[in-house]
Amino acid sequence: MKQPEAGVGLQLMHDVVGDGNFRTIEIQLSGSYLLKVTQDSTHTIRPGLNVGLNHRQLNFNAFSFDNQYDGEVYNPTFATGELIQTDRKTNASIGIGTIYEYYQNERFNITGGIGFYNLNRPNQGFYSDVIKRDIRTSIFAKGIYKLNYDWDLVPALNLSIQGKYREFLIGSSVKYTLINKLGQYRALYAGAWYRNKDAAFLSVGMDYQTWFFGLSYDINFSKLVPASRGRGGLEFAVRYILHHFKPKKISHRICPDYI
Repeated sequence: MKQPEAGVGLQLMHDVVGDGNFRTIEIQLSGSYLLKVTQDSTHTIRPGLNVGLNHRQLNFNAFSFDNQYDGEVYNPTFATGELIQTDRKTNASIGIGTIYEYYQNERFNITGGIGFYNLNRPNQGFYSDVIKRDIRTSIFAKGIYKLNYDWDLVPALNLSIQGKYREFLIGSSVKYTLINKLGQYRALYAGAWYRNKDAAFLSVGMDYQTWFFGLSYDINFSKLVPASRGRGGLEFAVRYILHHFKPKKISHRICPDYI
């Protein structure tokens, strides 16, 4: 399979949590370039660059503070006693990384990579104190292994390290190919995953041509169980892959006609 030499990616994220409607909006733009380790492209590496924009904001009016209690009841009209300088913060981040791929065929290949994010350590503090975001290191590996004519195993793992925090994710999906011929491609996925000391989750998905639609739900068993009661979150995923190849220039040799 011929791979595109240059790749671009765009990631959008919108998240709202907590009483103060702590909102995070993030845009990540990535670019990469393919380098062949072997002429037949069995072994390749793909270095890349990531540039992101992060916006966070809070609604301080939704919070309650100690100074708003008069000793008996809560009165929201009382002054909070807090020195609130800003309720929003925007900053940019830079990251780099590389991916290695061993590609034998469409149904047997292994991919691994490492990335470093927030290399510029952006300030994410809302007050005058400078709070630099820690550099995040992400290491991943995934693959696909043919089980039989229609079924494939799709295992993966991911390790993320940021400051004192660690996250390790491991699991696998099984893939059932409905059709893959004459320009038509459909496949179904079902998987189970484990996040170390935090949660387990189930996922289902479908490939439809170059589109992917996914759904997952996680079951929490961390120290937050008294609050979460084991309930997690429902997540949706949509992915579209653009394929654009520069036509190969073909030189034709015209043979003379002889009578």
